[in-house]
Amino acid sequence: MNATQEKLFFELRQTKEEIEYSLKNKQAKDWFTTILEEELSDIITAIQKLEDGNYGQCEISGEFLPTDLLNMIPTLKSQKDSEYLVSYFKKPIYHSF
Repeated sequence: MNATQEKLFFELRQTKEEIEYSLKNKQAKDWFTTILEEELSDIITAIQKLEDGNYGQCEISGEFLPTDLLNMIPTLKSQKDSEYLVSYFKKPIYHSF
């Protein structure tokens, strides 16, 4: 793991702990509980990918996902997901260098 991935790994673990704490201390299950559970699942998957050394690869094609998007959404799973997200932006989110 490089330094950037180490930092991401730490942040994901910290977020995981915060979500687990929130879920544990919720009085009642509501619409937000489902969102937290889904986010927790995505974070666990991202952590596992970092540990396995395949973080940033599309789950469908195996190609690497755009770094800019991974920096914004570290739990991104596939190129299809990134294309779906692009439709919500008014300005391009990819940088051409």
